[in-house]
Amino acid sequence: MPIEEKNILNRLYFVAGGMLIFAILIAIKIINIQFVEGDKYRELAKKDTVKNWVIQSSRGNIYADDGSLLATSVPKYEIRFDAVTVKDATFKEHLPSLAKELSAMFGKSASYYQTKFKKARTNKNRYMLVAKNLGYTEFIKVKNFPLLKLGPYKGGLIVEQRTVREHPIGKIAERLVGNEVSGKPGYYEVGFEGAYNEYLKGKSGHRLKQKIAKGQWKPVFDENEVEPLDGYDIITTINVNIQDIAHHALLKQLEIYNAEHGSVIVMEVATGEIKAVANLGRTSRGTYYEKLNYAIGESHEPGSTFKVAAFMAALEDKKIDTSTIVDTKNGVKYFYKKRISDSHHGGYGKISAAKALEVSSNIGLATIIDEGYRDNPQEFIERIKSFHLADSIGIAIKGEGKPMISEPGHHKWSKNALPSMAYGYNLNLTPLQVLNFYNAIANNGVMVKPRFIREVRAWNEPIVTFDKIITDPKIASEETISEIQDILKNIVIRGTGKKLYSPYFSMAGKTGTAQTEYWMADWKENKRYISSFAGYFPAENPKYSCIVVIHKPDLNVGYYGADVSGPVFKRIAQKIFTDSPLIAEVDNVNEIEKNIQSDYETYYDTSQKTFSIIPNVLGMAGMDAVSLLENLGLEVKIIGNGTVSKQSLSSGEKLEKGKQITLNLS
Repeated sequence: MPIEEKNILNRLYFVAGGMLIFAILIAIKIINIQFVEGDKYRELAKKDTVKNWVIQSSRGNIYADDGSLLATSVPKYEIRFDAVTVKDATFKEHLPSLAKELSAMFGKSASYYQTKFKKARTNKNRYMLVAKNLGYTEFIKVKNFPLLKLGPYKGGLIVEQRTVREHPIGKIAERLVGNEVSGKPGYYEVGFEGAYNEYLKGKSGHRLKQKIAKGQWKPVFDENEVEPLDGYDIITTINVNIQDIAHHALLKQLEIYNAEHGSVIVMEVATGEIKAVANLGRTSRGTYYEKLNYAIGESHEPGSTFKVAAFMAALEDKKIDTSTIVDTKNGVKYFYKKRISDSHHGGYGKISAAKALEVSSNIGLATIIDEGYRDNPQEFIERIKSFHLADSIGIAIKGEGKPMISEPGHHKWSKNALPSMAYGYNLNLTPLQVLNFYNAIANNGVMVKPRFIREVRAWNEPIVTFDKIITDPKIASEETISEIQDILKNIVIRGTGKKLYSPYFSMAGKTGTAQTEYWMADWKENKRYISSFAGYFPAENPKYSCIVVIHKPDLNVGYYGADVSGPVFKRIAQKIFTDSPLIAEVDNVNEIEKNIQSDYETYYDTSQKTFSIIPNVLGMAGMDAVSLLENLGLEVKIIGNGTVSKQSLSSGEKLEKGKQITLNLS
C-alpha cells in the first residue's frame, strides 16, 4: 500500500475513533441524565414550566351594629384569550359575532376587536387581554359571549380572579376599619382588619399553571385544584349614624380652629360598646383625613380632665369633702418654688372643694392633693391605680398607647410632681383610657371594658360571641361616685362648661386645656395646647359617654376645652337625641303612664314615639322634658330648676301643636 494511502487511512481511523468516543460519551451522558440524575432534571423542568399558584380566599365582611357594611371583599375578573388552542374554523366562525358583542359592551368598534384577535392569532399570543376589572355580572356576560363560551380549550377562554377590599361608607372610620399595608397585598395590621385577621382571612386555595410564551402563565385546568375557604364575618359595635355624626362634628371644629388633629370616641355606658371612633389629621393642603388612630394610640398629658380622678381620690381617701374650703389666693401660688396659676384673672379666693373642680382651678386641685398626700405621695398613686388609670385596657386593635403615671422613684418624680399631677401633668393617658374612667363614673362606679366586636359569624350563624366584661364592679364608693356625678353636672350648668348648657337636654362632663410641647425652646413664641372634653349624656341615667380631644388649635381662634372640644361633644349629644325621628304611635294613656318613668332612659324611649296626647313628664329632668315636649310641637315655658314637679297641661289631654305648656321644676 502506498505511503500516501496509508496516511489517509490512518486519519480516517483516527476520526472514526474520535467520533466513536464522542458517541459513547453522549450515550453515557444520556444514560446518566435519564437514570442517575433524571429525577433532578425532571423536577427542574417541572419547576420552570409548571407552578402552583396561590388563590387568596375571600375575606369576611365587617358589619356595623345594624348590619350595614363597613368593609367587604368584591371579586374582580380578568378575561384573557389563548389564540393558539382554538381551531381555525371555530375562530373564523365566531370572531365576527364576538367582536360585535365586545363592541356593544365596551364601546370600541367591532373592527378594532376583529383586528386585535387576528393579530393575536398571527403572533400566537396565548395570553391576550380581553377585559379587566370586571364585576361578577359583567364577567358572566363576557364569559358567555360567542367563542369564549366554548371554554378554555375550544374557545381559548382564560379567567383570572382577584378580590378587592371596599368600604361602602367611604373614608369615614377608615382608620378604625383598617386597610392593607402599603406594598403588601392581602396583609393587614391596623384596625378591625388587623385585630381580627385570623377570623377574616379564611384559607387560601391553589391552582396549577403552565408557563407559556413570553413568560406568561396559563391555568392547566379550568377549575381551581383546591378551592379557597372564605373568611368569617365580624359584627362590630359601631353605629353608622353615630359614627357619621361624630366624624362631621369633629371635622367642622377642626376646620374652624385650623387644628393639627383630633379624635372622638362615643361609648355606650352600660355595655362598653364603642359606637363611634373618629380620627382626623390635617394634610399639608389644610384638608383632613383618617390619618392615624389617635383615639387609641396617642398617649399624652390629659390636663384638666384628670382633675376629676385627683378629686375623686381625695374624696375616697377622706382627705376632703365637697364643702372643704380651699384657698386659691389671687390666682397665683408657688409650690416648691414653682409658680402655678389659674386662668381666671384675680383668682377665686377661698372656695369650696367642689367649686374648685367646677371652675377647674389649678391652684385648688394642687392644694388639695399636695396637702392631702405630700407626706405619703404613694398613697395618692395607689388610689389612682385603683381607678385602673395606670393599666392598659388590653383591646384587640393594635397600637394602644401605654399609660404612664409617674411615682416616687420615677425619673420624672420631684416634689412638684404631686401638685402637677393634680391638674393633669407628669402622666400620660390615651383618649380611650380617659373615657374608660369617665364611663365608669357614668355607670355608677361599674367599669366595663370598651368593646368593639359583638360576634363572629359563619354563614350568618354566630360562632364566637363577645359579651360585656366588667373589669371592676366598684371603682369607688357610692357616696364618692354620687358626689362626682353632681359636680360633673354642675360643671356644665355653672362651671367651665356652662357655655355648653342647654335647657333642652342634659349633659355632664369636664373641660380640659393642657399645654403641649412646653419643653420646646420656642414654646413662649409658639404656644401649643390640647383641648378636650370628657363626659356623658344625658346627665341622669346616662346612655352614652364621649370624649373629644383636639390638638394644637389656632390660638387666634381659641384653645380652651369649653370653646374648642366642648361644642363637638354638645353637637354629638344633640344630634343623637334631639334629632332622632319620632316614629312609634302611642294612643293609650295607661301605656304612656307605664312607659314614662322619672329618668332620662325613659325619655329616650318615649322620644322615639309619636304622641296624640300630652305625656306625663312629672319627675323627669327639666331639660329632658323640654326636649321631649318641644319635639311634639308644644311651646314650653319652664319655672325653676331641677325635675318637673308640675305641668300645666294634664297627661292624657289631646295634643295640639303650638299650644303652650308650663313646667314647674324643683
